[in-house]
Amino acid sequence: MGMERHEQDKQNRQDRQDSALVVRQGVGLSARVGQRRDLRFSRIVVDRPALIVVTHGTKTLHADDRQWSIRGGEGVAIAGGQTFDVSNRLSDDGLYEARWLIWDPAIVAGFDRWPARIPPLAGAASLGRIDTQLAGAFERAVDAIQDVEHVPDEVARHRLAEVLVWLSLRGIRFAPADTPGMATKVRRLFETALDRRWTAAAVASDLAVSEATLRRRLAAEGTALGAILADVRMSFAMVLLQSTRYPVQRIALEVGYESASRFAIRFRERFGFPPTAIRRC
Repeated sequence: MGMERHEQDKQNRQDRQDSALVVRQGVGLSARVGQRRDLRFSRIVVDRPALIVVTHGTKTLHADDRQWSIRGGEGVAIAGGQTFDVSNRLSDDGLYEARWLIWDPAIVAGFDRWPARIPPLAGAASLGRIDTQLAGAFERAVDAIQDVEHVPDEVARHRLAEVLVWLSLRGIRFAPADTPGMATKVRRLFETALDRRWTAAAVASDLAVSEATLRRRLAAEGTALGAILADVRMSFAMVLLQSTRYPVQRIALEVGYESASRFAIRFRERFGFPPTAIRRC
């Protein structure tokens, strides 16, 4: 038993070294993503309120007829429930890197310091250069998400709320999440276990609806179960490729593919380039 625990602790330490992506339930998500090639990603869903700080290169968000460009040292706030085409371009030194902070919806819903004069954010808002105060709050929030052993959940949520205060002083207000549609509910369910062998019966049971109701509601929203599952898997695989040093075989397993070659085919079909393109020097 002692040897097994030692090996598990060793693996957990290695995982933390290899990954810059941390999810803390009830608090939020933080990630450091990077790539070494100019790439464009189509139809990227940002399901929850987020703050992205670009440290190297340029990120451009495209939605309908609007566009936001964020350069190194700048940030962008994104309302939840948005879909963008995203272009990440390298800096002069050949690197794109950005840091993500995503709030658990309950923190935004429970935040009561929004000035009434500020309308809820629609889409995204460029913040320009990130000043010292906001940068410090951002760092404390990221550290709180990552330091599960020493920072209690209550303190972590307080630190993410501090970032909301700084954003409100800059005229940024996130609206509490609306009641999610069926597609969003399914998407969030899949996110809890991407490697599970999902069936319509299992999804319907977990969401407490009949299979017929599930399919009908998804059809009314213009989508289907298989399409959502494939998109969630590929989108998360993309984040893992950007934020970890995991080999492609492991990432394939993480998102439910036993075959790395089949995973690579699905990834290329979704994004238009192979998984290796993100890490190519």
